Amino acid sequence: MGSNPKVHSFDEVADHNSRDDCWLIISGKVYEVTPFLEDHPGGDEVLLNNTGKDATDEFEDVGHSESAREMMEKYYIGEVDCSTLPAKSEYTPPTQVPSGQVQSSGIVIKILQFLVPLLILGLAFALRYFGKTD
Repeated sequence: MGSNPKVHSFDEVADHNSRDDCWLIISGKVYEVTPFLEDHPGGDEVLLNNTGKDATDEFEDVGHSESAREMMEKYYIGEVDCSTLPAKSEYTPPTQVPSGQVQSSGIVIKILQFLVPLLILGLAFALRYFGKTD
C-alpha cells in the first residue's frame, strides 16, 4: 500500500460496477477486484452484488481467512471519502399489535390447527366407511 493513498468519492466507486470494471468498498478502503472475479471462491456474483455500497458488513459476515485479507492488498487502490458515503438506514421495528388482539387470534389459530386435521380425518373415515358397497 502506498503512503499517500488516492481518495475516491462514493459515486466514483459506485460507477465501477460491472464484470469489466469492479470496485468494492471494504472498511473505508477501495479495492479494484476485476482481475479477481473469476477466481473468487464464492463466485463473481458475490462481488458484483456488493458494488455500489459499503460491503464491509458482508465481507466480515463471511469470515474471510487471514490469507484472504492479505490477498486483498494487491487489489487496494485507495480510500473512500467517508463524507460522500450515503447515510445508513436505521432499523425500524414493526408496529406492535395490542397484546389482547394477538392472544385472541392466537387462540383461534391453535383451535383451528387442532380441529381442521380432525375434520379431515373424520371426513376420510366417513367416506371409507359409508362409501363401501357390498
